[in-house]
Amino acid sequence: MPANRPNQGNFDEILGRALRRHSEPVPADFTERMLRQARELDEKRIISRVIWQGRLALAGTILLGVAAIVGIVALPGRIGAVLRSVGVGFTDRGGALLDRFPQAVGAVRNEWQLYAVLAVLVGFAVYFFLDMLLSDRARMA
Repeated sequence: MPANRPNQGNFDEILGRALRRHSEPVPADFTERMLRQARELDEKRIISRVIWQGRLALAGTILLGVAAIVGIVALPGRIGAVLRSVGVGFTDRGGALLDRFPQAVGAVRNEWQLYAVLAVLVGFAVYFFLDMLLSDRARMA
């Protein structure tokens, strides 16, 4: 039957005749086995994707931490100036809010570089964690 002609309704008849002439026995659980294999392949694909995302998240977190340490060690003046300017921007904008918590402000101002790096790392990890959970759940549903 040419591809450009619509099905004239005889496909079911042709298929039925071909199936009746088929002499090879088909096991009773054939469909179940095929569906199970397809499901297992989907599960393996999803698991491998989650593993790769976890590895990438871990590698990115490690590389970001190493880059921050190398930057602080190699370029302490420049990194310190950049981080100070970022910290001043945050403290100037959030000064009114942060003045309500004087002890917290003192602790954050003393070690704000550490908190900034930790916040970036935690944000990165949370982003990849949510991506892994939501994308796989949406695909499985």
